[in-house]
Amino acid sequence: IMISVAKLLGVKEAVEDSSGNAGASVAAYCAKAGISCRIFVPSYASGSKLLQIRAYGAEVIVKGSRSDAAILAMKEADKGTFYASHVWNPFFFEGTKTIAFEIWEQLGYAEPDALVLPVGHGTLLLGSYKGFSELRELGLIDKVPRLFAVQAEGCSPLVNELYGSESKGNSRLAEGIMIRNPPRLEEMVKSIVETNGGAITVNDVEIKRSWRELANKGLFVEPTSATSLAGFEKLIEEGRIHRDELVVIPLTGSGLKAPQKTSKLLEGS
Repeated sequence: IMISVAKLLGVKEAVEDSSGNAGASVAAYCAKAGISCRIFVPSYASGSKLLQIRAYGAEVIVKGSRSDAAILAMKEADKGTFYASHVWNPFFFEGTKTIAFEIWEQLGYAEPDALVLPVGHGTLLLGSYKGFSELRELGLIDKVPRLFAVQAEGCSPLVNELYGSESKGNSRLAEGIMIRNPPRLEEMVKSIVETNGGAITVNDVEIKRSWRELANKGLFVEPTSATSLAGFEKLIEEGRIHRDELVVIPLTGSGLKAPQKTSKLLEGS
């Protein structure tokens, strides 16, 4: 939706910063729309994600940390280039909210009891909150599902903000959610509190175990996606989610997007 709006506005060139997945998405839609695109990524972005971005004809600029990439993209936007940000642009959330509509439809026009989501910048969390809130306002569901955020140990600003404690550890597997200062943190907290949800951290051992469990079911995901299942299992253990509840756990990325990390998981299995 964001790129469709950009095309309607006559945009010819766009910039975006991303750890990989959002950048690939923006690059794909820009290619379809005939919009020139540059994607700024951190040095740790997976090579396969960069390959996907380049395949769509976008220019990739690799620069330092995730924050470094964002600063460079914003500097380009200051010059007048359209900032196709999956964090700041409100039209992006008009797209991510449709996950709620799809879940509602696939569950026979009903809402689940809870969603468990990997959270970095919070775009999927906030999109889910927005989508289900709109369904409730339309009288199509009774309540917004409880939203649970899963973050990596050592990089968990939402967990820290909600519970007032720094998580220990230093996860290296969940590259897609390694965001230390998410700009929409207050909105993320609101979505959790208003739905009576929560947040939890997982470590690399737990991520690896859940990744293997998914693979054994025929689901090949990147490690960031496996954080959701790892978090769900901990939430069950802690009694924050009950086994008789209907819970949706979106798997957000293919294992082909992070072959280096998945190969390391296999080496240790």
